[in-house]
Formats: sequence, structure tokens, C-alpha cells
Amino acid sequence: MIALSKLPTSTADSPDDAAVRLRSMLVAANSLTLHIPGVEAYVVGRHVVTSDGRLRVDLPAGCHLAEHLAHQRETVAMVEVTDLAPTPVRERVRGRARLTGWLVAEAAPTGSDQDLVTVLDLATAELTADGRTTGIDADEFATAQPDPLAAVEADLLCHLDHHHPHTVEGLSRLVPARHLQGVRQVRPVRLDRHGVVLRLERSTGDRDVRLHFRAPLRHPDELGARIEALLRHPHGCRARHAR
Repeated sequence: MIALSKLPTSTADSPDDAAVRLRSMLVAANSLTLHIPGVEAYVVGRHVVTSDGRLRVDLPAGCHLAEHLAHQRETVAMVEVTDLAPTPVRERVRGRARLTGWLVAEAAPTGSDQDLVTVLDLATAELTADGRTTGIDADEFATAQPDPLAAVEADLLCHLDHHHPHTVEGLSRLVPARHLQGVRQVRPVRLDRHGVVLRLERSTGDRDVRLHFRAPLRHPDELGARIEALLRHPHGCRARHAR
């Protein structure tokens, strides 16, 4: 990463905290891929991270995987999830993650048409994002809290991109002029409690730049005020390359 200004001291609450990023990805993901030996399943809208930090997947009744677990009760498994930018940019993949462990059937369905509830007993987790791969401890994953914007980030980014071009233009002016040379288009590609990430698109390649809020937000309702503060007080903004 190339610093555009002095970076804040790294803490567990930093934008690069891998466990938080992974938890946030799982909140926002519409689907994930579940692998067990000999079986691959694309699970859409059927996963959730429980309050105690375990990944739960509800398998539809009658599917091959559910029938397998109804007899075996548990199996080694791998879960893959991909984080995609919701705005129309060339390289949409923002990150990928892989979780491995034992997939355990919580309880047998009481009816033939009921979902089978399974839980992944996590052994290892790995996140690849921003040009690096990070291993995540199972305890770190369990105790991490997802970003407060995770569930609504896609809607907020699309709204900003489609309906507030002047705001995006204003944010782009916070990037030092020398880094905007050759840039054809600027789009927002990521939002979290720490700031907004802009994609600087050039004919020769793209670059992501993060603009930091003065203070992390705690609720989506605070986003408008944080962006206004960036635009009104640009000298207090910290910018850096996100990748």
C-alpha cells in the first residue's frame, strides 16, 4: 500500500481487521458455496452467523446434502464466499474467504418438508482481500462483530453512485490531484464504519483509495453526517490507497 498521508495506528478496530471483514462479508453475502466430499451446493439466502459466532446453514429438505447429513450427522466441509462490489466497476471482486471445519446437523427435521439446520464447527478461516491473504482464528471469528453498515452497504453504495454524482465528485476532490491524473471515472466501491473507498478507473488500470471519517460511525443513520463532514472539512480527511 502507498500512503497518501499519515495512517492511523493499527488497532483491532482498524479497517483491515480480517475477522470483522469476514463477519461483514457473511452478513452481506446473498449466497455461498458449501462443499463436502463429493458434493457442492450453492446456498442462497440460507446462512446466518449466530449470536455465539457460529455459521448456520439451513439446507432445503430433499437436497442431496441434507439427505447425506440426515444419516451421517456430521461431515468435513468447506464454505467459500465471494465479496462483490455492488456498483458497476470492472473488477467487482473485493474479497474471497474460505472456512473449513465440521458441518454438523443440529437436529433431525420433524417433517419431510422441513429444512435441516446445520452448523459449521469452524477449524480454520482465510480471507483474501486488498492484495493479501490472512488467516483468522476461530475464536477471533466468533467474537468479532460485523460492521454496522454491512447489511445495508450495497443499497447505500448504489444510491450514492446512481443518485448523488455531485457528492462522489466532491469526494474525489479529496484525493491529491497527482493521483487523479489519467483517471476517467470515479465510483464508490466500499463503505464501512471507518470511511468510503473510491475506485479510480484509468485505461491502464484501477486504484482504490480510502477516505477516512473523522470518527467511526456506529449506525447507518450517521452516514450522511459523516460524508458531509468529509466534504466540509477536507483538511481533516485521511486518504490512502486501499489496494
